[in-house]
This record gives sequence, structure tokens and C-alpha cells, in this order.
Amino acid sequence: MDRIIGIDYGRKRVGVAVSDPLGIFASPLDTVPAAKIIDYLKKYAETESVTRFVVGYPMNMDNTPSEAAADVDIFLKNLAKAFPAVPVTLEDERFTSVLAHRAMIEGGMKAKDRRDKSSVDKISAAIILQSFLDRNSKQI
Repeated sequence: MDRIIGIDYGRKRVGVAVSDPLGIFASPLDTVPAAKIIDYLKKYAETESVTRFVVGYPMNMDNTPSEAAADVDIFLKNLAKAFPAVPVTLEDERFTSVLAHRAMIEGGMKAKDRRDKSSVDKISAAIILQSFLDRNSKQI
């Protein structure tokens, strides 16, 4: 089954989300230590057909890359080496953490569980991926 992977890259943790086979819905998948993300993605790709990566790219309010973009740039080079045939799309990740917190509150998640940063990371990845999916479904 074809899958699109959404990634919210952070220096310590990486949130990962996945699309359904039709590319309509994004679902949080996992939070992985940054040092292990390439291995995690390789293992995932052994069982699922990954057709694209959508990576959150940190931008400032003036549309310039933020300081964290340098870390994402390094990750993007490693991702391209590991998956040379899989296209990568960059998605503006501004406000995804705020939206993730809001989604957790609206979903009824307890305050104690909302403090778990790994939940925020994978929900942020799903928001990044869903934004891409929504924009591209309108082009069909």
C-alpha cells in the first residue's frame, strides 16, 4: 500500500505520521529519537511502500528559515541519501505545536498526558502531513 510519511524533525525527537493508502487522512504514527530516525524509516519502508516524505520546515514570521532549519537541512541530506528515489516536500511548520496542543485539548486528552512531548511531536507531524494532503486533494 502506498503511504506518504509526515515528519516533524527535532534535534532530540522526531514525530512521524502516515497517510492512509488513498492519501486522504494523516494519522500520528510514532515519536523516534532523532539519532534513530533514518533506521526507523528504512524499517518502515520494508513493509510499506513510501511514495513521498513531507517534512516540516521551520520558518520565521518573515518567511525566512529559522535557526532550527539548519538541523532540518542536515536531516534532509541524510534522508535523500537513504531514500534517493523518494521525493521530499517541505511544509511550513509554523504553529503546528500550538495546533497539536489545541487538538489534544479538544480531543479530551488529560493535562498530564498533554505534557508528554512525544505526543505533541507525532500530532505535529500529522498536522504537517494533513496540510499537504488537503492542499493536494484540491488540485485533483
